[in-house]
Amino acid sequence: MSKDYLIILSLLLSTVLATASSSSSSSSLYLGKGFSHRKLSPSYHIHKTIDESYAVIFDAGSTGSRVHVYRFNQQLDLLRIGQDLELFVKTMPGLSAYAENPQDAAESLIPLLEEAEAAVPQEFHPRTPVKLGATAGLRQLEGDASDRILQAVSDMLKNRSTLNVGADAVSVLSGNQEGAYQWVTINYLLGNLGKHYSETVAVVDLGGGSVQMAYAVSETDAAKAPRAPDGVESYITEMFLRGKKYYLYVHSYLRYGMLAARAEALKVRDSENPCILAGFDGYYVYGGVQYKAKAPPSGSSFSQCQNVVVEALHVNATCSYKDCTFGGIWNGGGGAGENNFFIASFFFEVADEAGFVDPNAPNAKVRPVDFENAAKVACNTELKDLKSIFPRVKDGDVPYICLDLVYEYTLLVDGFGIDPQQEITLVRQVEYQDSLVEAAWPLGSAIEAISSLPKFEKLMYFI
Repeated sequence: MSKDYLIILSLLLSTVLATASSSSSSSSLYLGKGFSHRKLSPSYHIHKTIDESYAVIFDAGSTGSRVHVYRFNQQLDLLRIGQDLELFVKTMPGLSAYAENPQDAAESLIPLLEEAEAAVPQEFHPRTPVKLGATAGLRQLEGDASDRILQAVSDMLKNRSTLNVGADAVSVLSGNQEGAYQWVTINYLLGNLGKHYSETVAVVDLGGGSVQMAYAVSETDAAKAPRAPDGVESYITEMFLRGKKYYLYVHSYLRYGMLAARAEALKVRDSENPCILAGFDGYYVYGGVQYKAKAPPSGSSFSQCQNVVVEALHVNATCSYKDCTFGGIWNGGGGAGENNFFIASFFFEVADEAGFVDPNAPNAKVRPVDFENAAKVACNTELKDLKSIFPRVKDGDVPYICLDLVYEYTLLVDGFGIDPQQEITLVRQVEYQDSLVEAAWPLGSAIEAISSLPKFEKLMYFI
């Protein structure tokens, strides 16, 4: 038998074995009602190297809980976990829904934890940091409810998890942390970190309970930043990223996330509200509080609703600085770092419901005027006709679609000062290494957590 023949036979045998292994190991995950996930290749534990590291980040948001698992190489580049660059699993409702029962809140995370631990090879568990960051939903809970939930979650992780649960593993993120992490996530995925600040993008992230704005400014402008009012976080956050120091203008507006803003607008007109579609008479519930939601006899009105939203945002509040956003908050001074806006979370969802973006696209180029145009149509529609014009609007959002569109347009233009005709990018996911990665703050948190490991020599840290 010739040497060439033996080589060919060996290659054929290897191919057959690989095919058999692949076909016999395919599987699908099911987490039960309320859970969703990305399907992972069953071979995600192969090709381990000594230079890789994992991070597990829980995002305890106002509308649900999510877990992200990331895998990095020594240069802090993302590596694949199976076919994707992250494991992403989510469940509803969020931890704040368990305000009266902290133990149930902690137990709601167990299926997420189990999926995350299964994605990390066993030998990496002791050195894989796990963190949970709670956002606006828990920030708004009254009394000690938030502390009791966080303690229950911390106890659960320490008692059940084989991952590295540090003393600071569970916390409520400050608004500035959330905004800074989101800025890091998007600019990391775009390949902007390490570049001059003028080559980075600005980020506005509209969550359920709060909205964050973040962009890089020059060292000179950072030095001129005014002192924040009492009770307000510093306007400038300093970060060291990929060998370069950045000065971020960051501000978080609690109670002005999409779901919270509905309540703020309904408080402005607590009887008949021109933001509510004609034909609706009911209550909107947010944070355990009921708000009357009833249309006036004339129905909803774009111009009158915008007046309500401007009042709710306190756009005309006294400004003690050269320029403000809304509520008397300094706007950061502008500059090259905010020439290009990436707009995340509920902005994309509402644009999807209004029908002016592709629901299957990871991102979309739009202009604020697109929200205005859709709002004018929605606000001129009765409740009974809305679904025939906007078929993608979720049933629970139908009475509020006029309000949602007016709010997002007004927030961008009157709140953040973006020109109605300026092109902006609505983003859910960012393409990175031919895969799509969620445009969410946990990646920024994961990069910071991994950077703190000794072998990474603090490639990213807050100053």
